Amino acid sequence: MQSLLPKQQFSQRRMALMQWMGSDSIAIIPAALQYIRNRDADFRYRQDSDFYYLSGFAEPDAVICIIPNRPQGEFILFCREKDREREIWDGYRAGVEGAIELFGADDSYPISKLDEIIPVLMEGKKRLYVNLGAQPEFDARVMNWVNSLRAKTRQGAKAPAEFVMLNHLLHELRLYKSADELNIMRRAGKISANAHIRAMQKAKHGLYEYELEAEIIHEFMRNGCVAPAYNTIVGSGANACILHYVDNRRQMQNGDLVLIDAGAELDHYAADITRTFPVNGRFSAEQKAIYEVVLNAQLAAIAAVHPDNHWDKPHTAAVEVLTQGLLDLGLLQGTLTDNIEQGLYREFYMHRTGHWLGMDVHDVGDYKVADEWRQLEVGMVLTVEPGLYISPDCEKVAAKWRGIGVRIEDDVLVTKTGHEVMTDAAPKQVIDIEQLMRG
Repeated sequence: MQSLLPKQQFSQRRMALMQWMGSDSIAIIPAALQYIRNRDADFRYRQDSDFYYLSGFAEPDAVICIIPNRPQGEFILFCREKDREREIWDGYRAGVEGAIELFGADDSYPISKLDEIIPVLMEGKKRLYVNLGAQPEFDARVMNWVNSLRAKTRQGAKAPAEFVMLNHLLHELRLYKSADELNIMRRAGKISANAHIRAMQKAKHGLYEYELEAEIIHEFMRNGCVAPAYNTIVGSGANACILHYVDNRRQMQNGDLVLIDAGAELDHYAADITRTFPVNGRFSAEQKAIYEVVLNAQLAAIAAVHPDNHWDKPHTAAVEVLTQGLLDLGLLQGTLTDNIEQGLYREFYMHRTGHWLGMDVHDVGDYKVADEWRQLEVGMVLTVEPGLYISPDCEKVAAKWRGIGVRIEDDVLVTKTGHEVMTDAAPKQVIDIEQLMRG
């Protein structure tokens, strides 16, 4: 399947990487492995994000080599050969010819020739760029190639002397999204927002959490997203207080809140949205009070997303609003300053306010540079997702608050003038949610 991105974008990415690599170097990137689910059934295959970012090639059993200034061509792709019998069973293969014609490889070889050809390509290079640790068996093959060259030093062979982690360079590139990438992410965000709307419209007393999950997945797939970007969370009642709850088996009851954290993946790009709403379509007084605190915290955090601020500013803004809200409702005691400095709010808010978003739902990129929070820059995309989670067995608070869990999350792009909320089509004001659910 061809990417929604233009072919030249992958070429531009490889060129940008090679400029950072410099001459006398080689980068080697393996495709993601296939994993068995049980016996003869595989998990649905999903390409490694770094591999796809540089190639747009979605098949397994492949390896990329990038060699700056190689006269015969700088982008080499090893992949499976065409095989009529295997394609009848397992699906289409691009083959070595398709790797060149469809994906812009300068050279392409059968994956079976990898051990034979890679040492030849590696010979004479000073620096080897790899991501060690992700695939131990592949790491061992890389060292075998290096050692095979070292064994021939008396014959004049020269093995790379310097090993460099590729992800530091590559992940810096991935942190800044192009206009084409952002268009895909906006589309994924819109599809995901519509899925949350569908869940709100379908929710009612007596349904099981997995029934709402089914509505969400249906909306994803009918719009071209073959899989969610991560395991869908549908937590009703006290399950909303479990941050990564994915069982989705409980029957929802009248008076419950349900927290849904769900995002579609479109052409390897993720959306990530959380909405919390009442199963019966109307917030109770206590639910509304907690919800409004979280919503105000999210709006304050989103307002702090702009190029003049660093990464931690949205989190700081959210913590201040959440802590003051907990004090106002009597769930915390003392002063705002003391509660923040002592971290007392963490009993009800125990995670950060966001993360980078892109090809991975928790996307790559450093949050600090030289021990300082990273400055937000145009083209970065992050989530903003404060929440409050009051454990059902928390005896420090009145019973009416226990078991209420609320999180509100949107995907936010840093722009020249501030920010763009890419997922604002999913309603989050109390009045809008209740009106939508009334039909």
